[in-house]
Amino acid sequence: MDPDEISTSNPDKIYYPEAGLTKGDVVGHYRTVAEVMVPHLRGRPLTLRRYPNGIAGQTWYQKEASPKLPSWIRVEAIPQRTTSDVRHVLCDDPATLVYLANQAAIEYHIWSSTVDDLEHPDMVLIDIDPPDHVTVADLRDIARMVKKVYEAAGLTAYLQATGGRGFHVVAPIEPSQTYDEVRDLAKAAAEVLVRLDPDRLTTAVRKAQRGDRVYLDILRNGYTSTFVAPYSLRARPSAGVATPIDWHELGKAEPDGWTPKRIKDRLARKGDPWAGMAEHAASPAKALELLNKL
Repeated sequence: MDPDEISTSNPDKIYYPEAGLTKGDVVGHYRTVAEVMVPHLRGRPLTLRRYPNGIAGQTWYQKEASPKLPSWIRVEAIPQRTTSDVRHVLCDDPATLVYLANQAAIEYHIWSSTVDDLEHPDMVLIDIDPPDHVTVADLRDIARMVKKVYEAAGLTAYLQATGGRGFHVVAPIEPSQTYDEVRDLAKAAAEVLVRLDPDRLTTAVRKAQRGDRVYLDILRNGYTSTFVAPYSLRARPSAGVATPIDWHELGKAEPDGWTPKRIKDRLARKGDPWAGMAEHAASPAKALELLNKL
């Protein structure tokens, strides 16, 4: 299907009141980023966050594919741990991305494994999730700390401004271990970080136990768990975009600093920093072994 053949319905409907963005702007964003975004979505079960009346209106997370999807959109039944299979949409091409955007899908969240090998993730992630008072300078410093710990474990660190409050630090891994084992790897890395800076960092799941510390979220490494896809818009007033960035850009980076207009300008002059990530996949078993020695 040619994405140019998909028209936008109600293009003037306001989706982001404060940013002044319409549904047409949102669909236009996904047309702009399709070439760099789809490779990160392809083959991965997708959870959509839909807003038919914009971010100020009703919303829901959608895992089960709509029954009226066109036949050319790929849908796969994905086994669950405690419930029956869920029929997830897979966004394997630009046309699917544009179609879903026209169906009011604003946010796109992906698994860290593919349907070809659901049980074995090909990336590990730490989500740097700050409380309100934390400065961006602190977040940048914490991201650099995560990078150093990853590198000490033989992992190659990739950085994403989430479009929200924090940063993701992701490392590609060989799909050789289960989700539980990969979560143990993320936990080990996070525990090293907490030992290095216990006054500033925590892995406490309950907010009441965190105090003023930054939460290192490793739970996104679980089976059926997701994280926001690169180049996805976020349903926040500023219309931030989840943006892969190079490490040398971190010094001036804001978690929500990229808008659709800035992304368009960026892609006109710069490629995707996460392109070719899989070429740097490391052994998760070896990484855990090294972390346990730190």
